[in-house]
Amino acid sequence: MIISKFCRAAAILSAALLFLTVLSVRAAIPPAENLLPADTLVMLTIPDFSRARADAHESPQWLFWNDPAMKPFHDKFVSGLNDALIGPLEADLGVKIDDFEDLPQGQLTFAISRNNWDGKGDHSPGIIFLLDAKDKADLLKANLATLQKKWTENGKTLRTQTVRGVPFSVVMISSNDVPGALTNLFTPRPQTQELGRQPEPEKPHELVVGQFGSLLIVGNSIEAVDPIVAHLTGSEMPALADDSTFAADKIAQFHGTPLYYAWFDANTYFGILAATPPPEPNSQAPTVFPSMQWNKLITAMGLTGVKSICFSYNDTREGAQANVFIAAPEATRQGLLKMFAPESRTAVPPAFVPANATRFVRWRIDGQQAWKTLQEMLNNISPSATIGLNAAIDMANANAQQKNPGFDIRKSLFENLGDDFIRYEKPPASSAANPAAAPSLFLFSVQNGDHAVAAINTLVSMAASGQKAPEPRAFQGHKIITIPLPGAGRARGPASSQRFLYCSAGDGYVALTTDVSMLEGYLRSAANPPKPLSGLPGLIDAAQHVGGTGNGVFGFQNQRELLRTLFKTLNAQSPDGMAAFGPMFLLPKELRDSMDFSLLPDYDAVSKYFYFTVYAGSSTPNGISFETFTPRPPQLN
Repeated sequence: MIISKFCRAAAILSAALLFLTVLSVRAAIPPAENLLPADTLVMLTIPDFSRARADAHESPQWLFWNDPAMKPFHDKFVSGLNDALIGPLEADLGVKIDDFEDLPQGQLTFAISRNNWDGKGDHSPGIIFLLDAKDKADLLKANLATLQKKWTENGKTLRTQTVRGVPFSVVMISSNDVPGALTNLFTPRPQTQELGRQPEPEKPHELVVGQFGSLLIVGNSIEAVDPIVAHLTGSEMPALADDSTFAADKIAQFHGTPLYYAWFDANTYFGILAATPPPEPNSQAPTVFPSMQWNKLITAMGLTGVKSICFSYNDTREGAQANVFIAAPEATRQGLLKMFAPESRTAVPPAFVPANATRFVRWRIDGQQAWKTLQEMLNNISPSATIGLNAAIDMANANAQQKNPGFDIRKSLFENLGDDFIRYEKPPASSAANPAAAPSLFLFSVQNGDHAVAAINTLVSMAASGQKAPEPRAFQGHKIITIPLPGAGRARGPASSQRFLYCSAGDGYVALTTDVSMLEGYLRSAANPPKPLSGLPGLIDAAQHVGGTGNGVFGFQNQRELLRTLFKTLNAQSPDGMAAFGPMFLLPKELRDSMDFSLLPDYDAVSKYFYFTVYAGSSTPNGISFETFTPRPPQLN
């Protein structure tokens, strides 16, 4: 009797556990590729936001931003950001941003679907946003209710529409609905009107918001969100995972469990653009410039030969790695893809590249074939462009042949190119007026160096006509040619305002630079080799993460020294001068004012958070790949 009751209880417990297991499986939100429609054009997803958040808090960038030495700068920037944007935005929306901060727990996905878009009619691509709150589904529901209440209070008309049994709130929005905090912060683009054509009235757009279990679903139309709900409710409608191109890319490119990954259906997108007819000419606003022939441009550049583009990123205790793969079959490559596809040759830093180089890249491509491909591409885009290019070359030849009757730039330069292109930088001199003015040297391999130098001299001197060049000088058994650059010496001022291009040939390369000390250092290295970059501790080990140095492209960036230069540059700028510094001028004044770079600490106090980055490229019959790897700084291990 006791045994019978025990068995009955065990059976009930087993059934309950089985029911709970089935329930939890049903409640689990499928990955993005199983939810998105088969006609997805772009997809970017973070599969596990909780993991991404935890890893980000251990990243060197996060640790640097929260280092005590950064506190004065950090606090002022955050305070300015809150005053200029976050606070006003919360007031406009009637919500607290902090209430939404913890909502992303599972996947966070952004996608664009084709949604019957053909580039011609009124159909627009579908825009989709997905957020899995997991165990915070109740908080998600409460926050959505707060938003809906705010919309209603602001006079918005909400309607409820059921999609496969799931209710969605639909609200019409326009540019007038952009929160005042954003419109006040950013200068709006001025409206322009083409002569002879009435501007089309702005069409309001739909914002569709719904919740299925723990998943927030946002789209720009009911049609855009319908496939998501279909896949959640058991429909056998095809999903992105069923697309053969995506399925193959996922196996080949999205290894392991990346922190986030993205996919782009390039074949469909560029195919639609190539088939889109140019706009009709406006007789009341004629122009001498021909309308852009997108089909010719896209085809000539080789973009219609791209099947897809994949991107993935991961961060481990070893370092951060990002991979890009362009699926472009070798047999059908044209234009840019054909020009820049690397050859499988060594790209290791040569012995003359010094260990104190801050940037280095070596790219192995057939220079002569690249020149032919460039000509074909230009001719396919616009035959008149090819005619103009050849006319300029013929003019340069005619000028040069006055002194050298047998001179031919095509043979001396373009048909003289080799298969090796190198560029590297060194830190700016401590006495440099501009701390960011890093000297660099560019080298390319040739069959006859003297002929190539003469061709470069001819081409550059034409642009700087009327300026007398200094006489060539001998250095370390080589001849250095000094060529005035366009504009050099025309403006009144000290001699330091003049700019020159320094050029020399030797050892199968032509070297070019605007800093003569870089050229002299390179020429001197043959007899007195520097400590090489290739011997930098950790470089070869890091290179293995990107496939090594033998696949045709290899690059290096010394982030620690580049950031040292950036700190010097920022400290050298006056507060008023920061408005014109780099991308700073794009930021609103309120945000610029909150970046007080005088509060930055001494760089040595935070340099431990920076190290170096390596990257490499390779070409296979299936496509072209680029990989980057940043080892974790040793001081943080």
